[in-house]
Amino acid sequence: MDIGLVLQTDPPARLLIDRMKRAEAAGFSHGWTFDSAVLWQEPFVIYSRILAETERLTVGPMVTNPSTRTWEVTASLFATLNDMFGNRTVCGIGRGDSAMRVAGRKPATLARLSEAMHAIKELAEGRTVEVDGTEMHLPWVRPGAELPVWMGAYGPKALALTGRQADGFILQLADPFLTEWMVKAVRDAAAEAGRDPASVTICVAAPAYVTADDSPQALAHAREQCRWFGGMVGNHVADLVGRYGEHSGMVPEELTAYIKERQGYDYSHHGRAGNPDTTFVPDEVVDRFCLIGPPEAQRAKLAHLRELGVDQFAVYAMHDAVEATIDAYGEQVIPTLA
Repeated sequence: MDIGLVLQTDPPARLLIDRMKRAEAAGFSHGWTFDSAVLWQEPFVIYSRILAETERLTVGPMVTNPSTRTWEVTASLFATLNDMFGNRTVCGIGRGDSAMRVAGRKPATLARLSEAMHAIKELAEGRTVEVDGTEMHLPWVRPGAELPVWMGAYGPKALALTGRQADGFILQLADPFLTEWMVKAVRDAAAEAGRDPASVTICVAAPAYVTADDSPQALAHAREQCRWFGGMVGNHVADLVGRYGEHSGMVPEELTAYIKERQGYDYSHHGRAGNPDTTFVPDEVVDRFCLIGPPEAQRAKLAHLRELGVDQFAVYAMHDAVEATIDAYGEQVIPTLA
């Protein structure tokens, strides 16, 4: 199992670059960032510096969207980085949550997302594709260019699209029951589309907070540092409930039940510890969705996720122990996954 690190592109960018270097030295394989141009700094500028100052780390957004940039621009950004640093990027992509809503726009439809994924991959790998009625290609892309496209999804239609088309699946929660349910949905869709289900890379992304012990005090602090995540996931869950209904059977109750007390969401606190809009998230959901506890607890949950077919766990490190978590994973978790 690979281990990735997910950070926000808060200034100063130098701190993020140094933390990604620290992660590579600790054995992390991937360096991910959020991509929301109003809330944070532009990630592709920072990726160039990360790639220049590391040797093996693969970088990408978790996740970009089809609407912030035109598809040829997104493809050109990835292709330029790959040309400079040797196929060390991955395109995580979704419909667009914070990036679009903060700008007063709606997330893309799944049909639009499907078209974008195809166009971005084709262009970044040097092939010709039609974009909004115009045929185009990037003539400077050299043979051998590769861009894996991994899609973030929760709902049944999005999971089916992931299985039919994407190179990888990004699931932003680490609950084993839901992971098993969603991985099965993706792989079933891949098989129905005539693809090898095992060819779809599975990436689970969630906060990890490594505590010194499993005392009530240590676990309570870790939960408060990670409670924001249940609120962020709740945005997507609320969309699903609005689309399919509260008890539709289309989405597991284990995912939807906890948002009943949700009152709204202020994106100015998006993805940050102490988010006041996430008080509705109970401890039980934090424990299910995140990895909280001493190293042995982290290793046990990762082993369970690996048994469910997870290829990468990406650590959301938006809390007060970023470097301590990187170091703890490098010293006490990653060596056991080899």
